[in-house]
Amino acid sequence: MIKINKLVKIFFLVFLAVNINVSYSQSDGEERVGQAGAYELLINPWARSSGLASANTASIRGVESVFLNVAGLTGTNSTEVMFSHASWFADISISSFAVGQKVGDTGVMGISFMSLDFGEIVRTTEQNPNGGLGTFSPQFMNVGLSYAKKFTNRISGGVTLRLISESAAEIAANGFSFDTGIHYETGSRNQAKFGIALKNIGTGMAFNGDGDDVTLMGESYESTFEIRSENFELPALLHIGGSYDFLFNDIHTVMLCLNFTSNSFSKDQFLLGTEYSYKDYLALRFGYTFEDGIFDDFNQGRTTAFTGLSSGFSFEIPISGETSFSLDYSFRAANPLSSVHTLGARIDL
Repeated sequence: MIKINKLVKIFFLVFLAVNINVSYSQSDGEERVGQAGAYELLINPWARSSGLASANTASIRGVESVFLNVAGLTGTNSTEVMFSHASWFADISISSFAVGQKVGDTGVMGISFMSLDFGEIVRTTEQNPNGGLGTFSPQFMNVGLSYAKKFTNRISGGVTLRLISESAAEIAANGFSFDTGIHYETGSRNQAKFGIALKNIGTGMAFNGDGDDVTLMGESYESTFEIRSENFELPALLHIGGSYDFLFNDIHTVMLCLNFTSNSFSKDQFLLGTEYSYKDYLALRFGYTFEDGIFDDFNQGRTTAFTGLSSGFSFEIPISGETSFSLDYSFRAANPLSSVHTLGARIDL
């Protein structure tokens, strides 16, 4: 009876958050495109889940869960380490790192880091439009501290606190956000799963520094004016997903997953994914992202460079005992920009 009461309370709180977020997002989401900042928080840097089009909100497990649904962090059995590198539209490099460590019998702590490298950009001004002033390199990064806990054999929940930092030439913005999520699984072999995640809820951010100052040159004077940046909101969103594992035997498994994403500052999305697994050694993944206008040409209805299709695979190699190493890859089709390739590695100790 106590467990049932806990379950009712958890789902009531999540449902309340869902109701508020979805109502707000559905009424204003598309009309508010471009009014948020820190859009790097929407980038999935991990190869496994991005190959499924991030549709596995309900089934994701392990340290990679810190991005999609932190409740899945309870799938870490002992210590798990992940690395990834993505070529984002060819010119931007994304590097990510995460560690998960089991704490006690039911808890798991996680630390994650994500950084965007834009390369060197030539400095220009109105007086020097052709450069000659050197270069600068913008730095976008975020660091997350996560904790997840198993409340029962079927219910898990978690939360992530994230520090966000963006800096360019003598200008910077900093802020905080938090994510929260819940997992529920059922069935004789826990093959049916349900997940909800609320992401990027946090403080407004604004750029400060000398980089936005404007200098006016006169015949006999020079005046510098400070332009103050308006606060911008974070791109909050809500994931609601389900998945089902078809366990044909101990060798072959097929997982199907479906996810609905309600975005506060962009179009809502339906995400589909499927994964075939051969034991624990090989996994093949396919996914598709559907949103309004996805079948149209770019700027003629389609407002994203991605065309919807994604795929990927993983090879896992047992090393000794419970220790294993896996190599992950994902592909996300894009047009007219270059498609995105992500390469990752995972060590399970």
